[in-house]
Amino acid sequence: MKRRQFLAGTGLAAATVTATGLFSSCSSVELKEGEVLHTVTFSLKHPDDSPEADKFIADAKRILTTVPGVRDFQAYRQCSPKSDMQYGFLMRFRDQATMDAYTAHPDHARFVRDRWDMEVVRFQESDFIAL
Repeated sequence: MKRRQFLAGTGLAAATVTATGLFSSCSSVELKEGEVLHTVTFSLKHPDDSPEADKFIADAKRILTTVPGVRDFQAYRQCSPKSDMQYGFLMRFRDQATMDAYTAHPDHARFVRDRWDMEVVRFQESDFIAL
């Protein structure tokens, strides 16, 4: 009986620690004043899960995350039937000036010219600041 109580208590404690850790990590996603959340959803000319699509995503991660100022770069696959876009990128910038420098950076410009313009068939870009 004591063993069951111990295990039940331990399970509750573990769940509480896990939930607390989860909520703590979620709070870091909140934008601070001045930060910019840059998002883009897009579709490629390549089929989902094709080697070409996988290479595009891998190259974007490799190239764009080295541009100064990029924070928290993430790539996503669309899973909603409400959107016809295949993928999404999300990244944060300290401020608008940092995002503007990213946009003008030669590595970003080269990626857009050599890959994005050649392989993306449609996209929607949105930038957000905290309320």
